Amino acid sequence: MTAIIAGGALLLAAGVFICIKWGAPAMSGGASARTRELARQENTLKLAEDYLAAGEYGRALDLLERLLIEAPDNAAARELHERALREQRSVSESEEMDRLLEALSRLAPDQNLALQSAEQLARLAAETEERPAAQRTAQRQAEEERLAAHQREAEEERLRLAAEAARRKAEEEELAKASRALQEQMRAVNDLVSRGEAQLDSNDLAGANETFGEVRAKMPPEESRFEAQKLADMADAYYEFFVRHSDSGDGADAAKRSADLASEAAAKDPRQALPRYTLGKLSRDLRQTDKAVAEFKEAVRLEPANHLYSYELGRTSFTARRYTEAREAFETVVRLNSRFEPGWYNLGGTLRALNRQDEALNAYREAIAVKADYALAHREVGRILFAGGDAKGAIDAFNTALKYNSGDLSSLRELGAAQNAAGDYAAAEASFARALQAAPSDAQTNYNMAVVKLSMHKNTEALDFARRAVEKNPSSAVYAYTLGLAAESLGGTDAAISAYRNAASLDPKYLRPRINLGSLYLSRDMPEDALHYLNEAFRIGPANFEVNNNMGAVYAKLENWTSSVDHYERALAAEASHPTLHLNLARAYAGAGELAKAQNAYQAVLRLAPDNWDALFELGKTCVSLGRPDEAKKYLQDLLMRNASYTGKVDAERILSSL
Repeated sequence: MTAIIAGGALLLAAGVFICIKWGAPAMSGGASARTRELARQENTLKLAEDYLAAGEYGRALDLLERLLIEAPDNAAARELHERALREQRSVSESEEMDRLLEALSRLAPDQNLALQSAEQLARLAAETEERPAAQRTAQRQAEEERLAAHQREAEEERLRLAAEAARRKAEEEELAKASRALQEQMRAVNDLVSRGEAQLDSNDLAGANETFGEVRAKMPPEESRFEAQKLADMADAYYEFFVRHSDSGDGADAAKRSADLASEAAAKDPRQALPRYTLGKLSRDLRQTDKAVAEFKEAVRLEPANHLYSYELGRTSFTARRYTEAREAFETVVRLNSRFEPGWYNLGGTLRALNRQDEALNAYREAIAVKADYALAHREVGRILFAGGDAKGAIDAFNTALKYNSGDLSSLRELGAAQNAAGDYAAAEASFARALQAAPSDAQTNYNMAVVKLSMHKNTEALDFARRAVEKNPSSAVYAYTLGLAAESLGGTDAAISAYRNAASLDPKYLRPRINLGSLYLSRDMPEDALHYLNEAFRIGPANFEVNNNMGAVYAKLENWTSSVDHYERALAAEASHPTLHLNLARAYAGAGELAKAQNAYQAVLRLAPDNWDALFELGKTCVSLGRPDEAKKYLQDLLMRNASYTGKVDAERILSSL
């Protein structure tokens, strides 16, 4: 939105000034670089909030840190960054997890270094149940949202089935090599393992424990490779049970058994990748990221052709914010299996973290080429296009994401932002209305709707939505500022001042509310109050056009011409082709007694706006004061000839008659 110009022709004792206020912040792609940059920051914050809500702390922190590098004074980004760090610590450093992770970190082929006993882990689970309900609920909700956001359940099932197929193939190979008697013994063990796996699938932990105990008793002697395979199979089955029951004592017991068996399998046959893979998954799920990365790397080394191992290595490396390693892992995944769309999708996310946006866009499009209805990939395509200024392309991508997942509120909200950037306010209004039907309390959507309503001059409605945004998030300076804009648009000056002052207090580096406060106080003939806020704004943005222009106006009001000249000159350094600003500078020069400079400034006005009658009249008067009657006569005669109805005609004729 273009800047609002207030008081374009306010008459003072010594002349006219302009006082510029900034208008409603566009969500993106507005008429100025300032509004576009603000919109980009706001939507980056929203994206970081989405990642944070989904438990994707690495992605959220990466976005926020890049934003803080670009805008170190963004208070909202700082606050969200601190919150992300707090939540990440809360999830990864809870007491019972620390104890379990400490035990897991000691995992080794030596069974004496295995996890704590099942009784201890069950006790930990009981202690977990005694945690404050709100903390348990928040952590569980964050995890559930993370799984849903990245289709984790579907991907894990895909991985499980693929691992199962690999195990069966290995079993067949072992059987083919064995003698008939040994084959029978191996088949008996395989049948028992399959029965135990089925029992775990049916949540019969006790039955599985008994069955797997029989496996131990019937294991053929001196077949360490086969034994290691069966131990790895059982470890993986226990792991799957743990995933389904991670918050219970049974889940803790299964985790311990899985770790024990995987460690034993790795000791019996160090060439096997599966037990390392299982240990990696356990470490990852228990948030011991460094150990998980190490285990997945070993699995990949042992079985480099298995794309699933590289996939998990990539995901865990990303969580550890080792983005270069994650990229290499995901590139391996798609090289091994170009039809594995999660590999392309996660490669895209990693490339975005590395700020390689074009390559990320290509990766997401590869994911879509494999799976046309991949809603999350369509959404990420939209986000990249939107950030790159392609609002139309972003609209198409978000609409496609919604076609395949109509309940995706993030895509719906971002569709509205893209429609607003494209100037299609009615469509943006409709999108935000749909989003608010699903989540009426969302502060960001209420704010965005307020901005759209202001763009559509539906100011009363804008005020309602801005009010709701502030109610839902009273710590947002941008929301408070927009409430001020809406109030001012309806003539509520007192309410606007209150909102702008609130916005200024919430963010000590926020220019816009201070600029508008200066303008409002000046319009109320309160120049000292105006100067207070404009001085604050000047400390924040000493080269800013609006700040210096408005300070020039305030000092003109106070007849402090030297300071007025200084700030008007600073404003012109930012925008040299503003005719009214040249006029104000000319008058400030005249007030300061610098008549030669005033003449040059008036002439600059006329070069930009030849029909500026006030500039022509005042130029004539200045030439009189400089003792240049011929020049004065030329300007005043030109004025009366071209504008016979000029309001100062009588004064012009009187001056001419005296020359």
